Amino acid sequence: MVIKKVGKEVLAGQANSVFLSEKWLSIYDNGLEAYGIFNGDNQMIGGFVLYRQKRHGITYYRNPMYMPTIQLFFMNKSMNKAKILSENKKVMKALADFLSDLSYGVLSIYLPENHIDMQHFFWKNFKVVPNYTYHINMNQSLDEIQKNYSAERRNDIKKALKDGVTVELSNDLDLIKQMVSNTFSRKEKGYDKAMIDRILFDFADNTNSFSYVSFQNDRAIAASFCLYDQNKSYYLLGGYDSKNSHKGAGALAVDAAIKHSKELEVKIFDFEGSMLPEVEKYFRGFGGDLIPYYSINKAYLPLEVALKFINRSQF
Repeated sequence: MVIKKVGKEVLAGQANSVFLSEKWLSIYDNGLEAYGIFNGDNQMIGGFVLYRQKRHGITYYRNPMYMPTIQLFFMNKSMNKAKILSENKKVMKALADFLSDLSYGVLSIYLPENHIDMQHFFWKNFKVVPNYTYHINMNQSLDEIQKNYSAERRNDIKKALKDGVTVELSNDLDLIKQMVSNTFSRKEKGYDKAMIDRILFDFADNTNSFSYVSFQNDRAIAASFCLYDQNKSYYLLGGYDSKNSHKGAGALAVDAAIKHSKELEVKIFDFEGSMLPEVEKYFRGFGGDLIPYYSINKAYLPLEVALKFINRSQF
């Protein structure tokens, strides 16, 4: 197996993920690097993306911003189980070798949940860390999905409806931006305003995304923004107006997004990461399955020692 750089358009032509669509990849600057995985016959059988960034003289490799993983995919046409495992192993070895040979100060990336063989990364002295998200299986009926909501989440939605909160499919992306910006500002967390603009105003259209907004007294008070492809809907952005909030408004918007995903006939609704305790508790209330996925981490040794004091769980 050989891994080498390819054009974004080459990678986009090989995968079915919204995150590997040519339109999505085009919103990134030159820091985004696309890679193909090639077999012994020089046929491209898979690929992934990385984001390279230099800050204060240190080179970082990570997921592209707002991508949950590096979107690793590859085709394995083997039929025999042992052969399937062996071919998978070859790809993961090639990836571990490739990442080990990259020149960087810090590397921290996430792999999709269907890749669970981390042995070659252990053997190459990467720190492998489990992370978790929630998935709702959309092959269930809508009644079955909603029956799995917690009593608290169902009550939040009922209370919102009783208090006159309504929810609407919205194309007002300026409103979504306002809600998202308010939430980031309130939590005092930095975010890339230019990237949010590119997602909402350069990328989003009704073939790849949708938004729901909750209103009370004609005032927008909560919103959810999702991306989708033929397999999944991804809860990417959310926000609410803290000055005019209702406890159930956010849950009502998420519930509407889940209903819409059911209508789109996707297979999974992905909450796209649930590692913060307060976020995990909220997402858990929608009754999805807890899904593990792994991050791969390594840093130049002096940096790694320093990072252990800042983020011990990751380094």
